[in-house]
Amino acid sequence: MAAKLDARKLPAFLAAPPADCRVVLLVGDDAGLISERAANLIAAASGGDALCVTEAGREALKDAAFLANTAASTPLMGGRPAIRVRDAKDGWAEAARLALAGPGPGLVVMEGLGLPGRSKLRALVAADARGQVIECYAERGRDLAASIARILNELEARTEPAALDWLAERGGEDRLALRRNLEVLALHATPGQPITLEDAMEVLGEGSALDLDEALLAATEGNVAAADRAIANAFAEGANPVQVLRAALRHVQRLHQAALAVQGGASPDEALGALRPPVFWRNKPAMERALRRWPAARLEALGAALLRAERQSKTTGLPDEVIARQVVLGMARR
Repeated sequence: MAAKLDARKLPAFLAAPPADCRVVLLVGDDAGLISERAANLIAAASGGDALCVTEAGREALKDAAFLANTAASTPLMGGRPAIRVRDAKDGWAEAARLALAGPGPGLVVMEGLGLPGRSKLRALVAADARGQVIECYAERGRDLAASIARILNELEARTEPAALDWLAERGGEDRLALRRNLEVLALHATPGQPITLEDAMEVLGEGSALDLDEALLAATEGNVAAADRAIANAFAEGANPVQVLRAALRHVQRLHQAALAVQGGASPDEALGALRPPVFWRNKPAMERALRRWPAARLEALGAALLRAERQSKTTGLPDEVIARQVVLGMARR
């Protein structure tokens, strides 16, 4: 059985996948993060040589040995073959089994967006010492801040600490959108100078994310009218329902953490000051008012309700946007 990959070793693994690794399966619900890590693995294995890279589409399913044979082949100019499967479902299980048992030296990278934990493909790869399953879920806190700093470094840009905190508090649900925003931010940065909080807010402080922040702050303060206006603006600016539900859950979880600290004797200011990433200073007064309205037990129950709402959005016939809007306004009416 493949050993579970320590999160601290993940960057090194992505940069240099071991020669004895045959198949990597990327699973989770963050499509952008899965795609980004798959691209990193493909580039690392192939050495950036396009002649070493093979895209395996659905037509490759007709030949179960295609992945294994391609992984065992010798590229025209030498190097390690890298095979990418972009939509890996359980139908690829037999092909993955043959690739795991094959002589290599190629690396098969499979993108299993939304693949359930009971998946046959996932169990197969996880059970083999030559396979590796990597979970790709939206990053939080320090992990997200570290990823933002790394991406900006790739773009030859850097931020001041306050700007990094603001960026980490805003994003993480959609890796592709986050990367696009950081690319825009780096494009506007002054060469050789760190990006300040004012710079970041001027470039990225408009649109759906800002409206969503306003909606959630208004909701936990009990301001139904303001929450309704802000959530409508967020959807008009391009926010998607899953982003809204997850942002609401993250907001409630942070409030719950602070409420537990207050329950333990800390002041609201101390409790909010201990959160990581730090609360954006402009949001702090609203967060303090929310803390006085919501005891820890009610926030815990609200978090559970938000998890149920996300499941409902995926399993019922109701429009996702309707569910997300009802959740935010329901928070305000409580």
